[in-house]
Amino acid sequence: MLKYLSVIKMKDNYLVKAYCMHETVRIYAAITTGIVKHNQKIFNLYPTSCAALGRTLTMGAIMSCTYKNDDTLNIYVKGDGPIGKITIEATNGNVRGYCENPGVLLIGKDGKQDLSFGVGNGEITVVKDLHLRQPFSGSSEIISGEIAKDFTYYFTKSEQIPSAVGLSEVFDDDEAATIKAAGGFLVQVMPGCKEEDLLKLEDRLSKMKPLSEMLKEGYTALEIINEITDGDYIELEERELTSNCKCSKERFSRGLLTLKKSDLLEILEQDHKALITCNFCNKQYTFTEDDLKELIDAKN
Repeated sequence: MLKYLSVIKMKDNYLVKAYCMHETVRIYAAITTGIVKHNQKIFNLYPTSCAALGRTLTMGAIMSCTYKNDDTLNIYVKGDGPIGKITIEATNGNVRGYCENPGVLLIGKDGKQDLSFGVGNGEITVVKDLHLRQPFSGSSEIISGEIAKDFTYYFTKSEQIPSAVGLSEVFDDDEAATIKAAGGFLVQVMPGCKEEDLLKLEDRLSKMKPLSEMLKEGYTALEIINEITDGDYIELEERELTSNCKCSKERFSRGLLTLKKSDLLEILEQDHKALITCNFCNKQYTFTEDDLKELIDAKN
């Protein structure tokens, strides 16, 4: 039976949560075109780096919506491929992240981005600050480098939640290979799901249209859920996703204050200023001689 809530139109960055199979399976589907396109621009990402970072950003945004509003999620995809380490931070639908090497372009024999080689072998680590005594940390090996399969494996092995993950993107045919669409889904089986319902869901997932095709055709998040469930779902929530950085000159000032006074004096005497670039948004902050002198005085 289909039940609809009012549709909030947030074309480029939003998520829909739904239940299916008698409310024993939960589904999150997200459109993250704006977020991935924004990161492609600020980091000047080449297509393979863009695909890897974009898929992990989408996964982080989705996962952050499975927890309480103030819970913080950190994801580290630590592969030995040329893309290097991917770092993601997400809270309540807001996600930011970066990869070590934004300039990777690898095309496989099928004409698609070769993420398997780009990401390489290694592990995924997820650290969740749930405001308990200490953060929860889980990890699993990278089994494909395609990101979606790796997170499917992570959920099953590390969190013991049978899951299915889909992550994809579509590039424009322009010279810059600009992101045209991006998104993903997370399907998780909860306790109480009947065997026949699970088999039905698995059959549907194996036969449905590929996510890349859905994104290329302009599917909404709700239409992706409809494709996964063959129309048998209950929509629970629709919410906006964002990619706002938390950096500020004040935050970096606190970081500089952790340096030894002698180190600050050396920077002042040799460089006369300090330039700090935020890894998450590529914004640069300048600390002048006067700024450095204030920091040095604060160390007294």
